[in-house]
Amino acid sequence: MEPEQLKGHLDGLILAVLAPAPLHGYAVIEALKLRSGGELALPEGTVYPALHRLERDGLLESDWTADSGRRRRVYGLTARGRSELGLRRERWRSFAATIDAVLA
Repeated sequence: MEPEQLKGHLDGLILAVLAPAPLHGYAVIEALKLRSGGELALPEGTVYPALHRLERDGLLESDWTADSGRRRRVYGLTARGRSELGLRRERWRSFAATIDAVLA
């Protein structure tokens, strides 16, 4: 996938992978890769700034946990983040249907 295709969608994708349960940053990267069949193999330098921005915007919250003696920051959706994810899903479905209608 070309980087240009991802613009404007990364935040929604991150919200979606965090919807089932909170994850630490590396697990977010792995979930994106797994759920996309390897197409979204994103570097830390792309994902971590987005996580921090989403937290600043009140869509995510984070907490430190200790896993096997290692501290990790775990991110989860806030109520506002869940609401935003719902809006982004609706907008995506409408956009995808419109583009599909034209390309079909």
